[in-house]
Amino acid sequence: MAGLRPQTAPVPWAAVARAGVALSAPLAVGLAVGEPAYGALVSMGALSGVIGDTADAYRMRIFNIAIPQLFGAVGVTLGTLVYGEGWPAVAALTFVALVSGMISSIGAVASVSGLLLLLNAVVGAGLPMPGPWWKAPLLLTLGGLFVLVLSLLAWPLRGRVPERAAVAAAYRDVADLLDAAGTSAYEEKRQAVTQSLNTSYDLILALRARDHGRRSPLVRLLAQLNVLIPLVEGAAAAHLHGRASRQPEIAAAVRDLADAVAEGRGAAPELVLPEPQGPADRAVEAALRHAATVVHKADPDPYNVDDRLGRPAALRIRARRATRSVLLSEPSWRYGLRLALCIGLAQALVSLVVVPRSYWVALTVTFVMKPDFGSVFSRAVLRALGTAVGLVVAAAVLSQVPRGWWDVPVMALLAALIPAFSAKGYAFQTAAITPVILLLSDVLNHQGFDLVLPRLVDSLLGCGIALVAGYLLWPESWHTRIGDRLATAVEDTARYVACAFGSAGDGGDQDQGERVRSRRRLYRDLSSVRSEFQRALTEPPPVGTRAAAWWPLVVAVERIVDATTAARVRVSYGAQPPARAEVADVEQQLRELAEGLRSSEVLVEVRADLQGDEEGVLEPLRQEVKAARAIASPGQPG
Repeated sequence: MAGLRPQTAPVPWAAVARAGVALSAPLAVGLAVGEPAYGALVSMGALSGVIGDTADAYRMRIFNIAIPQLFGAVGVTLGTLVYGEGWPAVAALTFVALVSGMISSIGAVASVSGLLLLLNAVVGAGLPMPGPWWKAPLLLTLGGLFVLVLSLLAWPLRGRVPERAAVAAAYRDVADLLDAAGTSAYEEKRQAVTQSLNTSYDLILALRARDHGRRSPLVRLLAQLNVLIPLVEGAAAAHLHGRASRQPEIAAAVRDLADAVAEGRGAAPELVLPEPQGPADRAVEAALRHAATVVHKADPDPYNVDDRLGRPAALRIRARRATRSVLLSEPSWRYGLRLALCIGLAQALVSLVVVPRSYWVALTVTFVMKPDFGSVFSRAVLRALGTAVGLVVAAAVLSQVPRGWWDVPVMALLAALIPAFSAKGYAFQTAAITPVILLLSDVLNHQGFDLVLPRLVDSLLGCGIALVAGYLLWPESWHTRIGDRLATAVEDTARYVACAFGSAGDGGDQDQGERVRSRRRLYRDLSSVRSEFQRALTEPPPVGTRAAAWWPLVVAVERIVDATTAARVRVSYGAQPPARAEVADVEQQLRELAEGLRSSEVLVEVRADLQGDEEGVLEPLRQEVKAARAIASPGQPG
């Protein structure tokens, strides 16, 4: 299995050091004041913070660590209130699981927040907590905030280095894209550019969410990032019609701009570029010169910033939109119900059946049933294997290391392994986390070596529940999770085609900002769809087989977007705009394709009768639409 091969990734030494200190120091303080259970709870909170400590930018660390800790505090409070209560515990955790699953669809921070909400509720309902009721959430939150403080210590020294590094990385990826234009490596490089732009915009626009003023210090970085968009669009045109890959001076100039962004340099020598030939080359040259002007301008006018993508809406507006989306979204309800069913079964097994079982069953289900973390099937298998390895380590620690002050250095060593192993894959992360949780649990319930074998059985039970109730009972979940999302992306592509050329085929320059925003949203959505498909490919039949059959359609839709962008760029730089009927014909074909995807389980070839000028600007786009329609037919129910 691919998940058992360690991924190639550098060891995050700073995170390793933080984890070792964050989990061992509270234990030492607890032992020093005669309250080891308090220290263990603070360390548990720190463990959640270590798992969420994945951002490079310091402001994003505040979001990634602090906000989930608040949800975790609510979760442990609810769990503590129903500890040992039988049916009330089952009902409470089932409801928490429903909420947790639904909010996980909002975004990355919401996903971690939902995870901690359910995780801490399970722990609170399964382990004895010190009273009164407010003490456990307070101690857990202190642990998470301790990790946050440790992660922010270098902020005054590093300043905006992570933000600048992200923008500079985007420039380097665009340079690689231009190098690959016209070659078979182009699509792979475009994926890298999409991911890089997503990361940079998430970072910078999130930081500007609280500051809507034009004098924000992030304005310069946002301007430097925004001017990459015309270069990416020009690369799409160059891939189909230009000569960028045969002109190394262009990519070299973009890499020089990347260095200037990373170093914060100002003025630079004037660009010397090859003479452009045709609309595609002129588009690349114009975009590159504009980018150089913005990057090298020592003090860009904050009131004259290329901000076509716009600033994020106010927090209350975004919160209202997210709430409405969650409540009205069928996929969020479907996943919430799947997770609630699995947690309800797990907690019923623990609370109602007269067989000694522990919170570890529901804990296993919580980790396995995170769809945005990967395939449920592969995670169940990998978690079982990772837990077995982790329990071997835990058995050695619990049997050979005396409880007390020896726990501190052992915890420092085990905790330091979590960030290092997490970068290698899920099974490795599970193997690192398991002995840490067991050691902290032993401080609370004093069961020692007797914990080991029951926890292995509980893990296998949790994996079994997730596989049966969360996977095998929902065979249609593949289509609703992936097929519907792909259909939505095709519909958005149809709207993008209409937006790119205007309702009358006049070029659409009157709403350039909306066109750019539409293309960025579309590439982001397609990136998410591609990730979902890649996860589905790891699942056993029939899901993996279906995903493999549909995979060419994902690539075809991406190529349609590229062809639309290339045609729009050529029109902007002198090519004859298409007739209104040509645009409407392409748009109609895409809408029919989307309708077919929503009603189909099996892909059947269908001809697309697209008429137009064979020498016209839309001819490459028509060819890509025909290729997509040759893969999938509307109205073929599975």
